[in-house]
Amino acid sequence: MAAYYWVDTQARRGVVPSTAIQGGHDIDGAPIFVGRAFHGGDWIPAKVIPSKHIAYVPFDGKEIGVQQFQVLCEQRFDWQPAHGGQIPSYAVVGGKTSDGENLYIGRVHHRGSHTVGKIHPSHKTCYIPFDGKEVGHKDYEVLVLRP
Repeated sequence: MAAYYWVDTQARRGVVPSTAIQGGHDIDGAPIFVGRAFHGGDWIPAKVIPSKHIAYVPFDGKEIGVQQFQVLCEQRFDWQPAHGGQIPSYAVVGGKTSDGENLYIGRVHHRGSHTVGKIHPSHKTCYIPFDGKEVGHKDYEVLVLRP
């Protein structure tokens, strides 16, 4: 059996599986779950907010709302502090650019939220979708699978 799996879902349903990974909370306290979506030729880690019936990806300087996405499921994960593009052992690959670079799942504290985003190693940054923009952070946490 795989250590984790992705479940296709749609925003209009407003629910996630019981084994979905909660990555944080929005500024209004709404739970944020770990997801990914295909956009602009890339598979991009996403923040999924079921109560708002949407997921968001950081892409090309913007926060992009998506209606179809996948949610990460299983409960054998930890968050490990990192910075400047560091990717620890057992980091979870959440996506891939059209150029073939792996994107990892990260999260940061930002303006009252604890928000999920993508770690882009070649940029040495974790980008989050927030308030219509793609916001970069050099200090972040990385989702890692417990060995």
